[in-house]
Amino acid sequence: MIRYSLRCEKDHSFESWFQSSSAYDAQVRRKLVACPVCGSARVEKAIMAPQIVSKKGHEIAAPAQEPPAPATEIAAPASTPLLMAQERELRAKLKELRDHIVKNADNVGERFPNEARKMHYGDIEHRPIYGEASPDEARALIEEGVEVSPLPVLPEDRN
Repeated sequence: MIRYSLRCEKDHSFESWFQSSSAYDAQVRRKLVACPVCGSARVEKAIMAPQIVSKKGHEIAAPAQEPPAPATEIAAPASTPLLMAQERELRAKLKELRDHIVKNADNVGERFPNEARKMHYGDIEHRPIYGEASPDEARALIEEGVEVSPLPVLPEDRN
């Protein structure tokens, strides 16, 4: 997944997640990406600093573009409770997304790659589905242009 900072023609800034850069390009061409403030579909990528996640799962921010603070100012250390609150909020949103998909889509199980492919090529009617696919099957679908995305898996799901 890729998170882009975006800006609309009216200079509103917002962020959105995409499966890949090509998925972003396809959605913009189809005018599926719109500003949440004004609804404009004239959207472009804004300049953003990359975030790198280490093997331990900690984000490492890119170097700041702003000049360092004067020596008389003391920067507060990163707040662990704030990061924990943000993580809880993110997990809650991911759970909400997953629950919405499970509630509103058909679970086609191991038939997912075939069903998604049939819909993509117009052999069957489009409908929301979810199911199971191996990494190789998912990669093949993406290479064919079939828009798929993994359901979020949260740490509490693994217990």
